[in-house]
Amino acid sequence: MNKVNYCLLVLLTLVSGACTDGRIYEDFKSLPNQNWGVTDSLIFDLQEVELINTPDLVAVKFNEDYSFSNCYMRIISKDSAGVVLDNTLVNLILFDPKSGEPLGEGFGNSYTRYDTLPFLFDQNTKSVTLLQYMRQDQLSGVEAVGIKILK
Repeated sequence: MNKVNYCLLVLLTLVSGACTDGRIYEDFKSLPNQNWGVTDSLIFDLQEVELINTPDLVAVKFNEDYSFSNCYMRIISKDSAGVVLDNTLVNLILFDPKSGEPLGEGFGNSYTRYDTLPFLFDQNTKSVTLLQYMRQDQLSGVEAVGIKILK
């Protein structure tokens, strides 16, 4: 391999590594009609993801139709045999409690709020299920929900 090809290979490797934005996994599940039902299980397949002890994030994309300041969700992780490894209730704050301004990034009337989970996924985790836990059958204004696993 000549020097030019070698330099191009190294450059391509560096550029592709920089494009991952420090994440090894990120996925969102869109919700039909922007409603998250109490029975809607959002399942994320992590079979191909090698988990390391790094922060894991949960995210909610919401709009002005969302009528609460927070979102309680249950996060259930399972291993390859379907055995529950963790079942935790998480409270994601979506609006500033004093000003009422939406937290997170966005434009117009749509925002995305990421928050670090208060625990790490077990290294044997192969799927994660998110359930809304707001004691309301339908949460209107929720566009999508996702998880992000960092390097």
